[in-house]
Amino acid sequence: MASTNTDTHLASPQLKPRDGDFFNIDAALTEDERAIRDSVRRFVDEQVMPVIGNAYVDGKFPRELIPGMAELGVFGANLPEEYGCAGLNSVAYGLIMQELERGDSGVRSFASVQGALVMYPIFAFGSEEQKRHWLPKMAKAEAIGCFGLTEPDYGSNPAGMITRARRQADGTWVLNGAKMWITNGSAAHVAVVWAKTEEGDTDGKSIRGFLVPAGTKGFTAKDQKGKLSLRASDTSELVFSDVHLPADAILPKSGGLKSPLMCLTQARYGISWGAIGAAMGCYEEAVAYSKNRVMFDKPIGAFQIQQVRLADMLTEIVKGQLVALHLGRMKDAGTFTPQQVSLAKRNNVNIATDIAREARRLLGANGILAEYASMRHMANLESVYTYEGTHDVHSLVLGMAETGFNAFK
Repeated sequence: MASTNTDTHLASPQLKPRDGDFFNIDAALTEDERAIRDSVRRFVDEQVMPVIGNAYVDGKFPRELIPGMAELGVFGANLPEEYGCAGLNSVAYGLIMQELERGDSGVRSFASVQGALVMYPIFAFGSEEQKRHWLPKMAKAEAIGCFGLTEPDYGSNPAGMITRARRQADGTWVLNGAKMWITNGSAAHVAVVWAKTEEGDTDGKSIRGFLVPAGTKGFTAKDQKGKLSLRASDTSELVFSDVHLPADAILPKSGGLKSPLMCLTQARYGISWGAIGAAMGCYEEAVAYSKNRVMFDKPIGAFQIQQVRLADMLTEIVKGQLVALHLGRMKDAGTFTPQQVSLAKRNNVNIATDIAREARRLLGANGILAEYASMRHMANLESVYTYEGTHDVHSLVLGMAETGFNAFK
């Protein structure tokens, strides 16, 4: 009978994970994609990590990071260069989201909202004048945006929104309503707000997008207090009380619920990468801790229970990395579907949440301290599990894709 020791070669140095890249996914990236990822990784290591723990405890987004993020070109990075953006492919964009969330979900959320939920709808549904005016400013972070879709009583069912935009006889608009859980809301210079109009039928076809500048009379943004997650992120409630908007405030190519859902697909794609970044950060912290924390006269990484924990974490990270990479390649080829994005977001956030919890447990009592990242990621990921479509909603999206039955009705 062969010895059970014949598999000890698996621990050979050449097979150790490199920065969480156990399957050498680097080899599947282009030189440019690796360079972009490495630039953002250095920024996160040098600029984000030294401040993010205190920012989380203080409950404030570290705004001093914004100029450096703009200089790196992370805002609207996959939009065309003619509008002042980086013009990167989807994989490079995903890698940016991965590295930003390796630092903190709040930092990735800031960039994701700016690019996928504000710049993208202006690019996809805006007039040429709107694109020329806003996109270069937003790429440079000279203007910050927010995305107003979710309402206090309509989260997973955006078609039920009660925010209304009424067209006046002179072509101008009057906006009334409220939006909830709005990232960047209190810092934004402009809000992309989705509202129902009196035009179209009652099946969501009347939903249109509007650009609402901060400071417009009747428009207020109030920070939400008491968050136990995404604390290093600005989250606000937006209220619109007889807000008068010019005729050209509307995004002319928007129409129906499909428009904001297209924006959410862009954001969910970035989240599928970002969640893996959070998982990688937790895993790498757990590995380093397991080698240095001594218990019962040896490092805790030498105990079987911790090795199994780390092996499970690594396995799920590799699977999530492969899902994100293949989705990115399909997105660049124009062959991806929103349902595939739902699967990636659902899977990768779910496994990242589990990995963050296991890393926190491996760290023991030290795991609750702000100087370690795992519990911060664990709390943040509970929000990511919910926003941009809850885990359960994405389950039903996939169920409908597989069976043809709509469980939402």
